[in-house]
Amino acid sequence: MTDTNTAARILVVEDESAIRTLITFACAGAGFEVESVDSAIKAQAMIDSSMPDLVLLDYMLPELSGVDWLIQLREKPQTRHLPVIMLTARGSESDRVKGLNAGADDYIVKPFMPRELIARIQAVLRRYQYQSGAGAAPVSTKIVCGPLTMDEASYEANVDGVPLSLSAKEFKLLLVFAKNPERVYSREMLLSLVWDNAYVDERTVDVHMLRLRKQLQGTKAESLLQTVRGLGYRAHVE
Repeated sequence: MTDTNTAARILVVEDESAIRTLITFACAGAGFEVESVDSAIKAQAMIDSSMPDLVLLDYMLPELSGVDWLIQLREKPQTRHLPVIMLTARGSESDRVKGLNAGADDYIVKPFMPRELIARIQAVLRRYQYQSGAGAAPVSTKIVCGPLTMDEASYEANVDGVPLSLSAKEFKLLLVFAKNPERVYSREMLLSLVWDNAYVDERTVDVHMLRLRKQLQGTKAESLLQTVRGLGYRAHVE
């Protein structure tokens, strides 16, 4: 991850020429290095050649949609934690939830102001920079919660040595519980801690909790995540 004080590399994936030009101009004016393409296929080829610091991704693209491509990115270890902001004219709640559940770090509805776009980019880059440890005090990166072990530095998690395949959001959500077992977190608290300033509703938390429980099913951590009726969720270690 590039230091936010240097020129971060932004990859713009947008099939509308006028919008692509506007975004490129705004990002270049803010000091970013910018590359742009009009399809996910071309974007994948560029990523395979050189990894950007952040992707601005249109929801609807020819051949392969932005959402479908994002799902593919999150399934690959090398791009699982690549920052992605989704840009789209599809502003309904269901579309936002679909984009964020696919792995987007933020979601911006068109039309948008260039200043807002730049502010969102900077916020996501700062968040990833902090998570990677840049400028932070050295701390132990391993967290143990019963049979669950998580490594903040490598974004790896395992149960008794058996690795879990988690998306970035799933990892962050599980990490909250692993760090503070027995503490009850409301959905609102989890949205603040894991999704930061992204515009999502509380049902997104429930969807991710369901996915985490499926990941833990059949392991010694199967009963780790518990629902506290009327309050939220907690991690319970027996």
